[in-house]
Amino acid sequence: MPGARFISGENIDLLTIEEDDIEWMRDNINDPEMRKTITARYPTNTKQEKEFFEGVASKREEGVHLIIAREKKRIGLISLFDINRDEGHAEIGIWITPSKQGKGHGTEACELITDYGFRELRLHRIYARVFENNPASLKLFEKLGFEQEGNLRDHGFIDGEYRNMHVFGTLREEWE
Repeated sequence: MPGARFISGENIDLLTIEEDDIEWMRDNINDPEMRKTITARYPTNTKQEKEFFEGVASKREEGVHLIIAREKKRIGLISLFDINRDEGHAEIGIWITPSKQGKGHGTEACELITDYGFRELRLHRIYARVFENNPASLKLFEKLGFEQEGNLRDHGFIDGEYRNMHVFGTLREEWE
């Protein structure tokens, strides 16, 4: 059963994560296609995903974690995490199930949560880290107007190769 609608967009909604979402999240985070572009390296079982739900997704101080849904069907997950209230910044993270990628849902989800971070959490800066082998996410953050702020050389080991990670960021006044 879908969680409560927290933020509504034109084509998607961002919903609270509920216990019923645990198995779906586990299945997606273990998908080999998904792991090629994110930082998940180890298998995640139901118990571990439940620990994420109870220890991270259910605690406000750990960030904002929401299910991306289209027509009440889960298609991804988006988060603002590592929120630093003193300095006013947070990292944005997103994944969309492989069968739902390339349809603009990630762009809309990032717009919604970035607006929320600036308007309601009073953040000053939101940033994202993207591996070089993820051209869709690189394009997404460029399209949204995030500036490329840096490059972390050989920052991840994916499919037998070290990969660079690009850092993108936007400031509240740039976003508005």
